[in-house]
Amino acid sequence: MKNTTQGFTLIELLIVIAIIGILAAVLIPNLLNARKAANNTAAQSYLRNAVTAAESYRSSNNGTVVGASVACNDANVLGGSLPASISTDANSCLVGQNANGTVGYVKSSNGDKYQFNGSTTVLNASATGLPSLP
Repeated sequence: MKNTTQGFTLIELLIVIAIIGILAAVLIPNLLNARKAANNTAAQSYLRNAVTAAESYRSSNNGTVVGASVACNDANVLGGSLPASISTDANSCLVGQNANGTVGYVKSSNGDKYQFNGSTTVLNASATGLPSLP
């Protein structure tokens, strides 16, 4: 009697499973790093938007500043709730302003801390708040 059943051998199936395992081991860490980088970029963008909103507030209110240390989601800055890319810690996003300029601080949900010193956003791991006002 002739066996007419067709299918894969055990060796072929094991090879396919091994290849899938190797691909998963290579790709998953890269995908996780991409998510972290996206969260950091979103936090920096939110900080830049908050600083721009504070500058806009000062411009449209005859030079009235928002304050020396105000939360980014304050009604005079951006309002609303913080996005998921920002840490949920207290004071995780702050804007400071005086007559000479505006500075900012944000802590991403990954724990990375960024400061806006009036011209650029820089990573500052030891930061605990706003940089000094100009």
